[in-house]
Amino acid sequence: MNTPLLRQPHFIQLYREDRAAVRSELAASLLAQPASLAPKYLYDPLGSRLFDAITELPEYYPTRTEAALLAEHGAAIAASVPHGATLVDLGAGNGEKAARLFDLLSPERYVAVDISVDFLRTALQCLQRQFPALDMLGVGLDFSAALDLPPEVGEGPRLLFYPGSSIGNFTPAEALQFLRQARAAAQGGGLLIGVDLVKPREVLEPAYDDALGVTAAFNKNLLLHVNRLIGSNFDVRDWAHVAFFNGEQSRIEMHLQTAREVVVRWPGAERTFAAGERIHTENSYKYQVTDFDALLREAGFVRTQVWTDARGWFAMFWAQG
Repeated sequence: MNTPLLRQPHFIQLYREDRAAVRSELAASLLAQPASLAPKYLYDPLGSRLFDAITELPEYYPTRTEAALLAEHGAAIAASVPHGATLVDLGAGNGEKAARLFDLLSPERYVAVDISVDFLRTALQCLQRQFPALDMLGVGLDFSAALDLPPEVGEGPRLLFYPGSSIGNFTPAEALQFLRQARAAAQGGGLLIGVDLVKPREVLEPAYDDALGVTAAFNKNLLLHVNRLIGSNFDVRDWAHVAFFNGEQSRIEMHLQTAREVVVRWPGAERTFAAGERIHTENSYKYQVTDFDALLREAGFVRTQVWTDARGWFAMFWAQG
């Protein structure tokens, strides 16, 4: 008797790192007034592991609040979104969040999108063993630049899934552009997206400046990553983690601040940072439900639904294209 072969996930790597462009981008950001670094550079291998640790901290509410929300409202969400569609998981990571929805949504295909298929490979192979009948595709794509899904994803309506409140890393203008691209990519389906909501400062700020200092290590590790990318000489001992809620902009801001004057050099350039000067490393915008709903409609979505946790800390929106 022949044993059927286990279905294997397929992989497509679209993103190709342009090292010269990366060096040019980072140098320009460091020389700008004020200096900044894009948050995507927080996620080198060590940074990604540190972020995983952050999600386990008692102060960091988003991950567990979103998980509880999906557990509580999963059936209602499943009743509202299309079944049997292609489930496109944006920023899939290990795919665990999407996998919790497989039984509820019965997708015809699962497409995991992240910047590197090497990162996705082990996770998808593990998921394939758990869900042998489900067709799976891994796509290596930097969708923060442009959400251009390859033809291999297939035709027909798609259910785009973007959990984790990562939309908060975009400015509102950038978020609007992304949402318009998501609507087009859904091909008549829709977008299921997690959004962190405005809440008291005493809840927000510790989530980004925890007592153990894990978020500080996560932020300062960015400098080590930049050193490797452009050959700079940042010393993490010169820099302190700073995080606070900017109420006027409705966002958490993360910065690195130097305690003394330092000269940072890299091939072809240098910059002197005065004592107390900062490098802006990340924003995390927090929304009111009505404001994000309006943003979805401005992006062209015609019907929206929202579910929140009991405290009103986090929201999951379904937006139909």
